[in-house]
Amino acid sequence: MRVLVTGAAGSLGRTVTVGLADRGHEVVGLDLLPEPEGFEGGWHAVDCADADAVAAVFTAQPLDAVVHLAGNPDESSLPEALTSHVVSTAALLDAMVDQGVRRLVYASSNHAVGGVPRVDTVDAATLPRPDTFYGVAKVAAEALLRLYADRYGFDTVACRIGSFRSQPESVRELATWLSPDDAVRMVEAALTAPAPGFAVLYGVSANARGWWDLEPGRGLGYDPLDDAEDHAAGVTPGPDDAAETAHVGGPFLAPSMRRPALD
Repeated sequence: MRVLVTGAAGSLGRTVTVGLADRGHEVVGLDLLPEPEGFEGGWHAVDCADADAVAAVFTAQPLDAVVHLAGNPDESSLPEALTSHVVSTAALLDAMVDQGVRRLVYASSNHAVGGVPRVDTVDAATLPRPDTFYGVAKVAAEALLRLYADRYGFDTVACRIGSFRSQPESVRELATWLSPDDAVRMVEAALTAPAPGFAVLYGVSANARGWWDLEPGRGLGYDPLDDAEDHAAGVTPGPDDAAETAHVGGPFLAPSMRRPALD
């Protein structure tokens, strides 16, 4: 499968591009940054929110699928968040329509449901409850994926990623961690699941302290194998643990994250 990976120069992007290539996929990278050293395959240094530039990428070579990892992972103003996460997704989806590409795997976020109190069970049926403008943009991007799945018969999978790191670094991350190996397993499962239509899975490892229902992902073939508990001895409890584990979104619920929408 020839796969376009956006955000390919980021930490998750580098992990996914190498992992997919190791599994026999042909990877084409797209990022604002130059290609990382050692990358093998086509590379496009363009902005995902530039529809004309994205269209040119799709006409440069045939593609079978898109893995959309690009986007600002931090909180910003609402217009900036919508451009980074929704406009970029729309540009890719329109190019897919034009070129007959029918599958997109999207790096959504746990912050789409970050406002859910930890007393609740979080599964794919949990209603959106964003904790920030970043979370709002992820919810809107997921809605766009649903629209194109319904309108054009696309297969679109939203992966609500927890905390992607080489190993967990806080008590919260003992529940939310996504390991590098599981990240690759997740993306490949979402790429190869037969006819998922629009689907949501939670992008976390098989953590003993996990907060999310892993069955939607397993239904698509994502069987995480790693467990943050294996690293628990190296995690030092901190003064903010109680606050960060009270809601799904953790530190994104802190008062310091609040700002005017249009500032």
